[in-house]
Amino acid sequence: MTENTTLNFINGQYTDPIKGQWIENVSPVSGEVIGKIAQSTMEDIDAACQSAKKVVDRWANMPIEKRAEILHRIADLIDENSQQLVKLESEDCGKPITRARTIEIPRAASNFRFFAAAITQFASETHESVGWNAINLTLRSPLGIVACISPWNLPLYLFTWKIAPALATGNCVIAKPSELTPRTASFVGELCNQAGLPKGVLNIIQGTGDSAGQAILEHPEIKAVSFTGGTATGKKVAATVAPQFKKLSLELGGKNPNIIFADCDYDKALAITVYSSFGNQGQICLCGSRILIEESIYERFRKDLIAKTRSLKIGNPSDDETEIGTLISKSHFEKVLAYLKLADEEGATLLCGGKPAVVEGSEQGCFIEPTIYEIENHQSRICQEEIFGPVVTLHSFRTEEEALQLANGTPYGLSATLWTTDLDRTMRMTRQIESGVIWVNSWLMRDLRTPFGGMKASGVGREGGFDSLRFFTQSKNVCISYRAK
Repeated sequence: MTENTTLNFINGQYTDPIKGQWIENVSPVSGEVIGKIAQSTMEDIDAACQSAKKVVDRWANMPIEKRAEILHRIADLIDENSQQLVKLESEDCGKPITRARTIEIPRAASNFRFFAAAITQFASETHESVGWNAINLTLRSPLGIVACISPWNLPLYLFTWKIAPALATGNCVIAKPSELTPRTASFVGELCNQAGLPKGVLNIIQGTGDSAGQAILEHPEIKAVSFTGGTATGKKVAATVAPQFKKLSLELGGKNPNIIFADCDYDKALAITVYSSFGNQGQICLCGSRILIEESIYERFRKDLIAKTRSLKIGNPSDDETEIGTLISKSHFEKVLAYLKLADEEGATLLCGGKPAVVEGSEQGCFIEPTIYEIENHQSRICQEEIFGPVVTLHSFRTEEEALQLANGTPYGLSATLWTTDLDRTMRMTRQIESGVIWVNSWLMRDLRTPFGGMKASGVGREGGFDSLRFFTQSKNVCISYRAK
């Protein structure tokens, strides 16, 4: 891999796409073509799978301690090369470089360290069947060759979140990062070679979803698919994978409520609401895009939220002072602009933002001002559909019951944030909110041991901790009968 050409990584080597097809890598900051990316086809996927087949037994049978040692070395190498990874991540995504430096690249190393440690504690189970003179052993083994398909919004962060547990459990991996953000994932291939990962254990395939992605889903050697992306794409993934009876994990979209009661820690709730609304330009599936505020503090909170939002610095992602960078691509930029137009058509009241931003020196960049709407009809499309940009809606509520109804009133159920100092209310609400992850008086505090995933249209399955290790293994029950004295 060079900075300008992103190749496939197969059998420990960077290779051109077999059919010689390429796609452009376009900067979301300048709008210019900054390189080319391999456009993979079934032939490339088959080459990767054949490479994995040669080493799948060796890797699966390697002592756990040795596998963990290699993963720890990969984590160390991510740290050692963090400066280059930060630069590539910010350029590919258009995200503020400080975010890549302080959150996302360090988390990529943490993912490897966590699962390197977790696999050493992942034990088989035994159940003594008293009275039957038998003992049941639940054994777990790797699946073989698995696929990990990761999104563009947190590229290396989520790429490593998938491949680390898959590798830790002894699987060989066919991994595909988004074609919009391919370079940090590609760089990991070289780090794996340096760490001593056997060639063929990790193969990194580049290309679009309809070509490389679809071929991965269809390949008969792949036994499981872990996918993170939009709900519409998730439906297509499921439609392809389910009839093949492969294991499937889907982490999909969200339309997450941020529920703010009058008894909250006001200053903390306000500050974190700004962060949870517009962090990474709103391009995080966990962003709080529906802000529900108790009526008695609604006017005050709205005023203060607008003021803080307007103070956010929009700028070139490479500037350390920048808080709001670009959206990921021109097509996504146009999609978000279409939602802004729709909001006007639906009668929403624009409180701030609502238009593209112009950044000096990056006039062709995909910048949109952080935007807040006030809207009465919660069934409107901008309240029901995932925009995945710096756009939030405000709603007031009077009672706990009304807040709960609004919170659960979309097809999604990924995450929710609850702001209250009332413990009884906390227990009542968290039991009834239809979300896979609920933060109380906080946001995005992720203990890697805990399960992560959504309800309803937000996905199927859970990732994190032992849940990830269980997904990438298959269980076998062995019942041994013995003669008692």
